[in-house]
Amino acid sequence: MMILQKLKGSGFKIITISFVLLLAAFILAQVVCVVTYTTPQVLIKSLASREIWFAIKLSLITAVISTILCIIISVPAAYALVRYDFPGKSFFNTILDMPLALPPLVAGVGLLILFGTTPFGKALAKAGLVFVYTPLGIIIAQFFVNVPFMLRILKSTFQGINPRYEYIAQGLGCTEAQAFWRVTLPMSKNGLLAGSVITWSKGIGEFGAALMVAGATRMKTEILPISLYLNMSCGELDLAIAAATILIVISFASLFIFERYSGTVHFL
Repeated sequence: MMILQKLKGSGFKIITISFVLLLAAFILAQVVCVVTYTTPQVLIKSLASREIWFAIKLSLITAVISTILCIIISVPAAYALVRYDFPGKSFFNTILDMPLALPPLVAGVGLLILFGTTPFGKALAKAGLVFVYTPLGIIIAQFFVNVPFMLRILKSTFQGINPRYEYIAQGLGCTEAQAFWRVTLPMSKNGLLAGSVITWSKGIGEFGAALMVAGATRMKTEILPISLYLNMSCGELDLAIAAATILIVISFASLFIFERYSGTVHFL
């Protein structure tokens, strides 16, 4: 109420800002309930457990690999979608955005079938790339669900860079590829950093698709969200709260970095 009393302006302004405060309070209340549920001593003990450290390590490794894959694929794809016109461009834009609308469990079922029962998946398994119920399944699930986010951020980033810079570079003797590497890509570093951080954060938090493809096996495919799920199911609340606390900290830090470096990047 003290905040509202300090606000000067129309009643409409106060009403709209009050909705901001109410929504922020609702979100903050949930976070506070999680991190303050146990005592600091119990939380530290749980964070030091072998299972939680395994989940942290596996989450970090899989999220880093899937984020690198997202960057490798999204940079040229986003550039092509922004700079070039080609047949079916709108159709491909829609297809590439589909994982945003698909429920993660549905995405996981599709990946499970693709890499588990199809000739393509069986051929990969024979070659030694087994995705079903392995950490590789976690990586491919994180990649599938999160690559549209990276694509959208990079598309917005490239749209904000005037193509005249590339034309000038080409006029000075650069090829089209050289102009991209020497001019456009360095200018997009903030958007690339912001996209990488938010994609990495979402990769660590991915649950539904990863659960369907990789399963929920302790000390094998146990990333932090799966550790949270397993420990809640077994009544190990302290370990579940430890995993949830780590995810909250990662989310907060990632969003802070995203807001700091995204600049004029528009996510949607």
